[in-house]
Amino acid sequence: MQDYITVFFRIITIMSLLLFVTIYIMGKRPIGELPVFDFLTIITMGSIVGADIADPSIHHMPTAFAVVMLAIFQYVVSRMILKHRKFGRLVTFEPTLIMENGQFLTQNMKSVKYSIDELLMMLREKDVFYFNEVQYAIIESNGKLTVLKKAEVSPVVAKDLNVSVEEKSIADVVILEGNIEQKNMEKLQITEDVIMNLVKDQGYQDIKHIFIATYNTQQGLSISPYHVDTRQKSIKH
Repeated sequence: MQDYITVFFRIITIMSLLLFVTIYIMGKRPIGELPVFDFLTIITMGSIVGADIADPSIHHMPTAFAVVMLAIFQYVVSRMILKHRKFGRLVTFEPTLIMENGQFLTQNMKSVKYSIDELLMMLREKDVFYFNEVQYAIIESNGKLTVLKKAEVSPVVAKDLNVSVEEKSIADVVILEGNIEQKNMEKLQITEDVIMNLVKDQGYQDIKHIFIATYNTQQGLSISPYHVDTRQKSIKH
């Protein structure tokens, strides 16, 4: 029983420590966005922590010390990467051009160890089903693919048509789980009476029936209730 209690408290303490070092020292980037060196640091931390939690006979404090030192080491290296370009090239992958003007650069593909099937899959994930539509394709340092399509197949935007459009704004949550979000109301400089009138205009008499509602000047009030009427409506042909 003593071992189980030890493992339980180690999980609490070590997970709290990992949360601190990964967010406040290593940053808030998702795992998929991490450069290779950062990813290796995370793997090493996981190995150290896993052994500490699974085996109560291992001393706990050296594990905590190792986690902190690894995080500090990673922080120092990341600062050096930012300040010294040559050093950064040694410990991280540089972006690699693997397609140009609709053609695969086979030598570059070999250098990043990507097969043609993997690249075709990654192109499809970018909504590219015809590789000859690609002007440039680059494998970034985190292993993801960035694609620039040729001009003739790129989507037309307002700038291309010389059309002026109104800038969009983020919709703020004004009602959450049946309660008014006062902080966002103050940010929007809008009163509760105005929101209640908008709620009633959409057929809701009580905000307790509303799961979430957002508001911005472009779209007004958008409501998602707790219970949605899923009955199919008849369609007239």
